[in-house]
Amino acid sequence: MRNLALILFSLILTLCATAQNGASKQIPAIDKSPLDISYYPANFPILKIQDRTLEPLIARVIYSRPQKNGREVFGNLVEYNQIWRLGANEATEIEFYRDVTLGSTKIKKGKYTLYALPKTESWTLIVNRDTDTWGSFKYDQNKDVARFDIKPEKITDSIENFCIYFEKRTGGMSMIVQWDNLRASVPFGF
Repeated sequence: MRNLALILFSLILTLCATAQNGASKQIPAIDKSPLDISYYPANFPILKIQDRTLEPLIARVIYSRPQKNGREVFGNLVEYNQIWRLGANEATEIEFYRDVTLGSTKIKKGKYTLYALPKTESWTLIVNRDTDTWGSFKYDQNKDVARFDIKPEKITDSIENFCIYFEKRTGGMSMIVQWDNLRASVPFGF
């Protein structure tokens, strides 16, 4: 009986060591452009657990946050007249929890990918139904749900980390995109 207990103990130790050794080999490196999530209303999950929500969840955007790192962003890193995934890594995704409007276009409740077509004086924001894709390499204009032209404004402070967040506005919300020395506001109605 003692030998059986010793054999079982040795087997368990071997399995634990193997599992631990295998797990450490599978951990990916930390990404240079971390993933982030923004909600409208802001901080919705925290407000929800505190029973402090005053309005329903309308939207959630999931995106990666590249850094400027001393680079020239617009016109160089983000090329003009080229489709941009509106962030880094996986294409930025937005989920609407109710129907919204972008300009005169109605967008149904659901999950979409966001792209932008930056130009020197304006951008075209694109809402596309193809999701779970990396970059803009497989962008298909035939899957566009909405396009909306916006005019980014110059800001005095240079923003190091790309960011997307929401602000309340009359009749809806604005999705704010900021990076480097630009700030773009995208109005959604609901």
